[in-house]
Amino acid sequence: MRDVHIDRLVEIVGERRCLWRPHQVKAYACDGYTAEEGLPRAVVFPESTDEVARICRYLYENDIPYLPRGAGTGLSGGATPTGGEVVISLARMNKLLAVDFDNLRAVVQPGLVNLTLTRRVSHADCYYAPDPSSQSVCTIGGNFAENAGGSHCLKYGVTTNHVVAAKVVLPDGDVIDVGAPFGDAPGYDLLGLLVGSEGTLGIATEITVRILKKPQALRTALAYFDRVADASDTVTDIIGAGIIPAAIEMMDQLAMQAVDKSNYHVGYPTDIEAVLLIEVDGLAAGVDEVMARVVEICRRHRVREVRVAQSDAERALWWSSRKMAFGAMGRISPDYIVQDGVIPRTRLTEVLQKIDEVSRRYGLKIANVFHAGDGNLHPLILYDSRVPGEAERAVRAGSEVLRACVDAGGSITGEHGVGIEKIGEMAYMFSEDEIHAQRAVKSCFDPKGIVNAGKLIPLPGRCVEVKRAREIIEENWQILNSFPDQAAVQARGAFVQEPGREASTSAQG
Repeated sequence: MRDVHIDRLVEIVGERRCLWRPHQVKAYACDGYTAEEGLPRAVVFPESTDEVARICRYLYENDIPYLPRGAGTGLSGGATPTGGEVVISLARMNKLLAVDFDNLRAVVQPGLVNLTLTRRVSHADCYYAPDPSSQSVCTIGGNFAENAGGSHCLKYGVTTNHVVAAKVVLPDGDVIDVGAPFGDAPGYDLLGLLVGSEGTLGIATEITVRILKKPQALRTALAYFDRVADASDTVTDIIGAGIIPAAIEMMDQLAMQAVDKSNYHVGYPTDIEAVLLIEVDGLAAGVDEVMARVVEICRRHRVREVRVAQSDAERALWWSSRKMAFGAMGRISPDYIVQDGVIPRTRLTEVLQKIDEVSRRYGLKIANVFHAGDGNLHPLILYDSRVPGEAERAVRAGSEVLRACVDAGGSITGEHGVGIEKIGEMAYMFSEDEIHAQRAVKSCFDPKGIVNAGKLIPLPGRCVEVKRAREIIEENWQILNSFPDQAAVQARGAFVQEPGREASTSAQG
């Protein structure tokens, strides 16, 4: 039997746009991070800013926790209900509200699919630059919340570089406009604060973005390397030469094996360690010269073969192979954890070596597929949850990878967000004082602490708790690593994993 609060939500959005029965809301128990889930109290589907504001105001006044949700493709649990929250789904707010081709601006609702915007403006030779691998299904509102990136963010930037203004519903239901369609808005940069806040500070209901004119020409190359180190050094030298490609992507041999077993078979050599996918764009008069310089740099680093795409079909195959790499992991492993660390690109070789050491130490294969140009790594830790202890080892390996990224001067996430998946790692990257400052920002927007609570920012005391837990685990892990191989596997399987951390699997990327 539904309660009075469900009745009130039904009054706002109507019977057909409010789900509350358990079998109806089960599909909203998690996002692309499937390791943790929980049933929401209800799921509502507003269609306007006014409806979102009325829903938020009612829930806030009655101390009912809630969270926003886009397409559910997030990889860190940011849209996972953990305490019976009401889920506000923005899927029906999917309109392209306005386009100004003269000034290269578009106004969209948050539920508009990323790639749909490009398709809707392509007739005017325009496009929307941020291109996550999930761009055919993820929404611009979700990109706003996570500050999503993509393969071409090396040259064109991530979501925050393309959002210029937004209408936002605050936790208590008030509506504000932040940013400015043109120029810089005076005062505090609230737009910059809200982009990437993972739905913890408010809900964007109208988003004004930059659209770009398509470049006159582009060239795409595929470069095969016998050694990962040579591929990594090539990336550094391309940027160091003053060339800013539209994209530089890297895959290692394990990733190549997976994608070649999928529907996007390129025919990668089976005895190379790495492949680079490099794209340059710009004026037709200069793009061939730039690509020639890129090819020459590849050759200086002992490239086995470098090919420039000879047709749109060949280029499309190469990009499809890269963008479907995460999903292709299912061809070679039943489970995997995808991490999202960031490092200075000058330290690619060093950190990739550390990832290889982690792989060998834990006895787990790790495939590397990532945005090499901006140092955004995506190590995929492969495991089988049916084997006792493997999930725990995979979690521990993932934590070591993220710590290696932080130690190299980077971050625990570049585009997937913190959510609940990496909230423990926040304690490694930030001090308790730094976390406290971030909590203070959250409390200014949400003094009751009920809007997507427990995401992004660790709760008070959590940093100390996690740090001590890590110290205990590290001490015991060193002891376990001294055991004979079989005994170590059995002991690790029985060993308690880190608080609040579980293995994650996903087919989104």
